[in-house]
Amino acid sequence: MDLKARITAFAELGNCFRDYTSQNQDNTNSEAFETVLIKAKVKNAWFTPENSKMAFNAWAEQLTVSKLNEWLSPYQIEDSQPKRIGIIMAGNIPLVGFHDLLVVLITGNIALVKMSSDDDVLMSFVLDKLIEIEPRFEERIIRVEKLEEPDAVIATGSNNTARYFEAYFGKYPNIIRKNRNSVAVLTGDESDDEIKLLADDLFQYFGLGCRNVTKLYIPEGFDLNRIFGNIMHYGELAYHNKYSNNYDYYRAIYMLNKEPFLENGFAVLREHENIGSPVAIIHYAYYKNIEEVNETLNALEDQLQCIVSGNGLIENSVSFGDSQKPGLADYADNVDTVEFLLEL
Repeated sequence: MDLKARITAFAELGNCFRDYTSQNQDNTNSEAFETVLIKAKVKNAWFTPENSKMAFNAWAEQLTVSKLNEWLSPYQIEDSQPKRIGIIMAGNIPLVGFHDLLVVLITGNIALVKMSSDDDVLMSFVLDKLIEIEPRFEERIIRVEKLEEPDAVIATGSNNTARYFEAYFGKYPNIIRKNRNSVAVLTGDESDDEIKLLADDLFQYFGLGCRNVTKLYIPEGFDLNRIFGNIMHYGELAYHNKYSNNYDYYRAIYMLNKEPFLENGFAVLREHENIGSPVAIIHYAYYKNIEEVNETLNALEDQLQCIVSGNGLIENSVSFGDSQKPGLADYADNVDTVEFLLEL
């Protein structure tokens, strides 16, 4: 199976994703897909059908022949003896491990897939569909419970699990990812529409992704009511049991500790130095000038996944509303996984 055939297969998978999430699919496909979404939600309450569909839609936009070719054009991908690449997937948001799978297979390698128990329903569905589209992938996709003698490892987890990954897989070529968070930088000149888009960066997937904004950098004198006034369209989060439990728990803790905070019924704004924050909590910090922010962000570089800002204010930042819309070349932790595999 050459590169062209692999690209064709993934593009067809993208077509399937579009069909699944469209309103015009046939009843058989619709019922099968809806059943998978329900099973995913039963297994993991964070994976609502709406959020799962959002993930499928995001990948449908990327999995086209033109975008796949554009992404791969800078690389010299030659068909050679495939290597066995272990993939330890995260499960914090739907299909979060798909990019690693794509990279391993598109470069002609064998994927030893250790799925997260939080995302095994959707991921199993995707693997089955990919093999149905291109049966030759069946010998290139191996689902495992334990990685044994891989040629290389790509593992995603927390700071704690990363220590175990390094102990177990340090002898192999590896990419081991730890906790990262994303931030947004505001100037005060943003329109209400831009702040409404920022709400997507804050709350899509309940804020569980490493590309979700967990901290705001705002200029001194910024009116925080502008934030609350433009995120209310996410107020339905208060009706999700696991989300509201987080909101109630941390709100109660801050009240008991007599910590100052602002809240609106589903989100808490809390001035704090940490860039990471719990679900339903948004940290913020004031700044005097943009140079100060740049210095802070440079010092935090190894902890940041994504920076959101307007008008290209911060170098390599993404626009408001786009943090959860990464392209094929937007590699986690800015580590080029294609290049990593090609250099093995």
